[in-house]
Amino acid sequence: MNEILIEGQRLKLRRANLDDLNYIMTLQAAPENLKFIVPFDENYHRAIINSDGSEKLDIIVEEVATSQSVGYFMLRELDSPCAEYTHVIIGKKGIGYGRESLNLLLKWTFDVKKFHRVWIDCKDYNSVALHLYESLGFVREGVLREIILTGGVYENLIVLGMIDREYFCKH
Repeated sequence: MNEILIEGQRLKLRRANLDDLNYIMTLQAAPENLKFIVPFDENYHRAIINSDGSEKLDIIVEEVATSQSVGYFMLRELDSPCAEYTHVIIGKKGIGYGRESLNLLLKWTFDVKKFHRVWIDCKDYNSVALHLYESLGFVREGVLREIILTGGVYENLIVLGMIDREYFCKH
């Protein structure tokens, strides 16, 4: 069953199922995405999909008109008042799906699930994602300096967050 979490005009977010594993793994491994994320293995995603979704969730972004998958999110810490958006990967780029799907995710997070805070981290050189997050109302909260070792190089992460009242002031 494809449990729909929220639906907009062009996109809907639904809970991932086992049939989505190949799509998730392919998106993670794509060179244009891999440089910006820390990938998780198939067993990790399988465990999330098979769980009750109360702590972690894999979410598929689909076009409403075609039901074609166009992206994927991973959320963690759903058992606290402060959810983490771990992966934000859009496969169909350049047509506004990143902004639209993140707006849907924020609406689901704050309007439906009533979280107090959401946060995300982003590699400091991912200027496209940083611009998008900040334009949606995320606030830079700090830098985790040289926290991730990628290809023998330590990288910085920018931590961004949004509080429920900030979301509701903007929406």
